[in-house]
Amino acid sequence: MDTPKHSVSVAAVITDDQGRALLIQRRDNGRWEPPGGVLELGETIEHGLRREVYEETGLDVEAGPLTGVYKNLVQGVVALVFRCKVIGGQLSANDEAVAFRWVAAEDIIQLANEAYAVRVLDALHDHSAVSIRHHDGIRIL
Repeated sequence: MDTPKHSVSVAAVITDDQGRALLIQRRDNGRWEPPGGVLELGETIEHGLRREVYEETGLDVEAGPLTGVYKNLVQGVVALVFRCKVIGGQLSANDEAVAFRWVAAEDIIQLANEAYAVRVLDALHDHSAVSIRHHDGIRIL
């Protein structure tokens, strides 16, 4: 009997000096999400976070605090979300992202589906506890 497997992804809620978060519009599905992706085997969490952000945005970031852990119960993906700040690079469209938008907290729910909007909102709210949530890829369960 095969043991079910999970994958681990990382995402960055990159903030600017106005308190807005950077969302990317994914080329593959057109959705607005924070940049991120699946960790490679043997890769550290921070390295994977920085690699994914650079691949999707062209930005170099510094990882800040872990703000949430989210599990997609349908696909078996556990996502670790970190608040980050830009330390270099320049936004540029690429194979994974077609557009970028800096979004205020009150506008995020208009662009992103609930499962991704909540990650950004959790990261933008200053609190000492890490959010732990479950979703089906679209809605929080």
